[in-house]
Amino acid sequence: MIGSHEEFREYVVARRNALLRAANQLTGNPCDAEDLLQAALTKTYVAWDRIQDRGSLDGYVRRAMVNINISWWRRRKLEEYPSDELPEIAVDDDRGIGHEGLEEALDRLPARQRTAIVLRYFEDMTEPEIAQLLGISVGTVKSTVSRAMAKLRGALAIPGQIPGQRQPLS
Repeated sequence: MIGSHEEFREYVVARRNALLRAANQLTGNPCDAEDLLQAALTKTYVAWDRIQDRGSLDGYVRRAMVNINISWWRRRKLEEYPSDELPEIAVDDDRGIGHEGLEEALDRLPARQRTAIVLRYFEDMTEPEIAQLLGISVGTVKSTVSRAMAKLRGALAIPGQIPGQRQPLS
């Protein structure tokens, strides 16, 4: 079994990019393509010892991807319903702050504050990770993020919030 495990690993390393391109063509989305390829390779690994013709492995994996993709497509629930009429007004997010407003507010921040906010809340990095990346102390990261959040709250004038009161981002 160990030899077949190594053989499977070598196959995946050698053919991953070509198989990922095929998965991307099936799904049209890079993230879905990675999930599809992973599922197909899992099925291939389970059947690895039963596959006798090693020359047709690509065909086996591609067929598995097609079957899985069809299965996923059939199970997918319809989340958007077609309509003959378009809504009169655009729907805003829950807090009434559009993406454009947030981007404009971020653009007005100094570069270091903007970088700290993006790394902390968009890249979901921890304060020590940000400190190491930027070459500053953890305390400096904390104060920089705090000042940047205060400026963003003021710039966005979030409804129902008392100025200076801390609110979670979620």
